[in-house]
Amino acid sequence: MRPSGSITVTKDGTVIDGLEVHGWITVEADDVTIRNTRVRGNTDWWGILQRQGHSGLTVEDVEIFGNGRVRTQFGVLNQGGMITVRRADIHTISNGISTEQGLIEDNYVHDPKLYKGDHVDMIISSGPPAPGTQLIIRHNTAINTLDQTGAIALFQDFGVVHDVTVEGNLLAGGGWTLYAGAGVKGTSSNIKVIGNVFSRKVWPKGGFAGPVAYWDAHGRGNVWRDNVWEGGGKVTPE
Repeated sequence: MRPSGSITVTKDGTVIDGLEVHGWITVEADDVTIRNTRVRGNTDWWGILQRQGHSGLTVEDVEIFGNGRVRTQFGVLNQGGMITVRRADIHTISNGISTEQGLIEDNYVHDPKLYKGDHVDMIISSGPPAPGTQLIIRHNTAINTLDQTGAIALFQDFGVVHDVTVEGNLLAGGGWTLYAGAGVKGTSSNIKVIGNVFSRKVWPKGGFAGPVAYWDAHGRGNVWRDNVWEGGGKVTPE
């Protein structure tokens, strides 16, 4: 890999391939690809960021991590439109992948670091997807080795969650392993949680408090199906 300092991308269609980045990559362009790259986030905030007003970022076959001393708050932070993150190894951060829309697939997000005042989630959405889009989280391994907050967290910080598929993931740890989209701003809809495996390897209950919280059982289009414990037995929302 070729060494690099922090990068700001401003040209549409840019491809970053085979770099060892000491710092961050900030994307201020459309349809950018980052692959076969290692990002050592040695400053605050993020490893890779897609800025608001931009879309189409693809991140694949990368490793993103902090140094364990100075906080890297996000591995991948999406403030923009669609994003694809696949086959990423993300660790030693506060939050692994943060986005409201896109495809999050085949990633390994694990071993977070807790810094004062942080919430810690491996894959997090803070509200609804952009109009006409959805969020798909599938075939990931998300292991939160702390007692807060989640492995996958669908929160209503910025609005009612809808149109999210969580399918075929291996999940463990956190306070609750899965925060499933319910909240005070309204009833979630079209949340599909299907075929996930919950592990007790971090905490006996899956998460410190249990496997799942904030599930809207009666939300329109919500589906909870075929979610099981590693080793056998159904996982059912309380």
